[in-house]
Amino acid sequence: MVTTSTSVLDNLINWSRRSSMFYLLFGLACCGIELMQTGGPRADLDRFGSVPRATPRQADLMIVAGTLTYKMAIRCKLLYDQMAEPKYVISLGSFANCGGLFQLSYSVVKGVDKIIPVDVYVPGCPPRPEALTEGFLRVQELIKREKEKDKFRPKRESGQTGAGYDIPETV
Repeated sequence: MVTTSTSVLDNLINWSRRSSMFYLLFGLACCGIELMQTGGPRADLDRFGSVPRATPRQADLMIVAGTLTYKMAIRCKLLYDQMAEPKYVISLGSFANCGGLFQLSYSVVKGVDKIIPVDVYVPGCPPRPEALTEGFLRVQELIKREKEKDKFRPKRESGQTGAGYDIPETV
């Protein structure tokens, strides 16, 4: 009986969490325009109970859209650390996924997963609003399958980043 009530309670909590996702806008390049389009009336993420937030303390989901440079990686990591657990990340576009056309540049991070852990990758250059909507639905499915004990990411040591790479120090 305890297992049944716990699973019913988990299902209720997960339903409420996935039906009210607040996402943090982190548009860095042209993918940011597609991110804004997804919040507009044609793609309309509001129908999923999702609302954009400008502060990381109220956000459940971070959408990194565009070319991430090492200078912005420090801010990206800081915003990610300020988000409350459980938190999720969508990497939007080829530039956020792997560096895109500028991956050979010295100042471009070769994927946001080198800095913070990523849950869903949305490919494309630029990705269509429908692709971001699909990525958002994948995050909702991920939340639906979670159990209470698995909602929190393991704690990392101080200074350790998403994939084990170090963020360069600012001068």
